[in-house]
Amino acid sequence: MQRKKPKLFRKLVYRGELELLTGLRVGASKESGQIGSVDLPVVRRVDNRQPYIPGSSIKGKLRSLLRLAHGESEVRFDNDHEAAQSVTLELFGGGGNSGHASRLIVRDAYLTRKSAEMLMESDATDMPFTEVKFENSINLVTGTAEHPRQIERIPAGAVFELEMIVNVVDEADASENQVDLLEKKLCESLQSALNLLKNDYLGGMGSRGYGQVAIRGMEQPCYILSPENEWAAPANSTK
Repeated sequence: MQRKKPKLFRKLVYRGELELLTGLRVGASKESGQIGSVDLPVVRRVDNRQPYIPGSSIKGKLRSLLRLAHGESEVRFDNDHEAAQSVTLELFGGGGNSGHASRLIVRDAYLTRKSAEMLMESDATDMPFTEVKFENSINLVTGTAEHPRQIERIPAGAVFELEMIVNVVDEADASENQVDLLEKKLCESLQSALNLLKNDYLGGMGSRGYGQVAIRGMEQPCYILSPENEWAAPANSTK
């Protein structure tokens, strides 16, 4: 079946903040992330050594939560018709030859200026901007602690800037009503994924209490961009 040509109708730009309610760990290799003698360092920016949250980590978590919520975790799509029914593929793309490019862009999340200054000046951090938590595992047979290690994480209270862009891309000959309906479905899927994240965790070791987050300011797009017009505030964010 020949595919119809896609067309970008508009971009919806979401901007907000992500606050850590518990410490967050997004790991880096020890060679690339090491500053001090920790066993498991976090990922840091090269320019200023501040920790950050990669957009790929946020997007991957949102995608996996949405797939799980819609029972698509183990689903494989064999044709275009099956792929078109997927709520997850509609926003995140994929599916090989039966899918399409992702309609969602997730930027890397950097510390706000205020949060970076607070962490840099804090006497409670063990390393620049971060804390070190000692962890071990318990042998359930012997009841003894094993494999002690030092884990670097970003402390609770840190705030990051969030930016996500939804590309409203549909078939080039789609009607205005079809485009509006697609936009509404994409926005609802994004909000659903964000709500799931608020009640889950980001990064690693979530079952141990790491990575609980609060998300603010992402309820509606702050800008809309069409190929023909300049940036404009949305009159009605989700039609």
